[in-house]
Amino acid sequence: MAERGPAAGKRRDAEQACGELRTALKGAGITLPSLAVDPVSLADHFPQPLVELGRCTPDVARRLAEAVRTCAP
Repeated sequence: MAERGPAAGKRRDAEQACGELRTALKGAGITLPSLAVDPVSLADHFPQPLVELGRCTPDVARRLAEAVRTCAP
């Protein structure tokens, strides 16, 4: 049975945001292998989805920091 209602909308929104972040990071040459929607945050009757950024190497962390610094005002 397909998910319906606000919970399904929140899940779709979190998955879309995760995909947008993955695409933007890829454009900057950055890959976060563990990037995903946190399934535990979806387990409640009133879910508050979280995007799990996961772990990365120090090199990737530095490249991500540089990308943020470059874009920050």
